[in-house]
Amino acid sequence: MKVLVTGASGLMGRALMREFERTTSCDVLGLAFSRAKGALRKVDITDEGEVRKVMQEFQPDAVVHAAVQRRPDVVEKDEEKAKKVNCSATETVAKISAEMGTYLIYISTDYVFDGTKPPYKPSDATNPLNKYGQQKLEGEKISQAHNPDCAVLRVPILYGQIETVEESAVTVLYNTLMNREKTDLVDDCCTRCPTHVDDIAVVCRQMCERWKTDPQKLNGVFHWCGSEFMTKYTMITTLANAFNLPHDHLKPNPIQPTGGTLRPKDCSMDRSKLEALGIGQTTPFKEGIHKVMEPFVTSQ
Repeated sequence: MKVLVTGASGLMGRALMREFERTTSCDVLGLAFSRAKGALRKVDITDEGEVRKVMQEFQPDAVVHAAVQRRPDVVEKDEEKAKKVNCSATETVAKISAEMGTYLIYISTDYVFDGTKPPYKPSDATNPLNKYGQQKLEGEKISQAHNPDCAVLRVPILYGQIETVEESAVTVLYNTLMNREKTDLVDDCCTRCPTHVDDIAVVCRQMCERWKTDPQKLNGVFHWCGSEFMTKYTMITTLANAFNLPHDHLKPNPIQPTGGTLRPKDCSMDRSKLEALGIGQTTPFKEGIHKVMEPFVTSQ
């Protein structure tokens, strides 16, 4: 199987590349732009001509479209620029993949929900609260309109093998943990299911493999997420305990944060649709965060 990964230099994209590269039956090509290096192909995902050229040359059986402007605050500040990646580029990839008969997995987000009625099933009504969620929902609709046989895979807050602690909204909590000069209130209201990108990569690989033999069951909307319900406070204390680091300067804040980009309270998702197909992998958070953060903690 030949697999094309967009956004291959990002946190999610790198995990996808590792997973498909270690699978001997796969030939994988990764696309990146600002951080393209090594074997990654430098392609402007917003340029239809460039995308069409590389897809026609490579002739992928499947595309995992992971390229995204994923930071909600950045999307709020520059909506039009983000839309070029989150929507326009998605239309290009969906359209060309449909023309070529290529299976498409569009990586979406739990932020398409408003967080008021969890756990969410793939069929539940969407109601994004911020522009990031709105753009990703639009990307879902674009993907399905141009490529009806595609899969939409919604994922939550992610962490994994990082290049800097700021690369993930989970690992960046380490900076708060290490700033012991002041007492800090940490959100203990909004619930998330932190998910290792390696688990998402396995799910995508399994979906592609299953699609080869049973395509009808692998189109539509799917959810995958970690199995632990956590707040930022429980994530940061789990991180602290994993390395026996003091955290008495951190206090739980049970009140939902106000100001800034509006975020849903609880977008936990039902993943039973994929589980019923025998698809899925779950890394326990304490185990995953220890392995991810160990190189950064031990270097202090």
